[in-house]
Amino acid sequence: MAKVLVVDDAAFMRMMVKNILGANGHEIVGEAENGVQGLEKYAQLKPDLVTMDIVMPELDGIEATKEIIRSHPDARIVMCTAVGQQAKVLEAMKAGAKGYIIKPFQAPKVLEEIKKVLGS
Repeated sequence: MAKVLVVDDAAFMRMMVKNILGANGHEIVGEAENGVQGLEKYAQLKPDLVTMDIVMPELDGIEATKEIIRSHPDARIVMCTAVGQQAKVLEAMKAGAKGYIIKPFQAPKVLEEIKKVLGS
């Protein structure tokens, strides 16, 4: 199973992602509450996958994704987005994200997307 870094400014959202992935055999190796921390943790932990919130303080998910992909082109990043942020999702995919999940999270959809991205 995958080693996952969870990046979201909301502790509740991080908890939800961790619960869904943890209950299905994935290992949560770290978490971060903004893009700056996300970059630092990615470099330290080298996870198999990152779940990245789009809207965060200091450095948003799209910029953080660009930075990670710049130094790790094979990084697997899944964006977490609220309904109606389609333009942001497209921007994130252009920046190198491999997939996205929509809040509020539904476990089957989250797991399906994670599996698809890990298989890519």
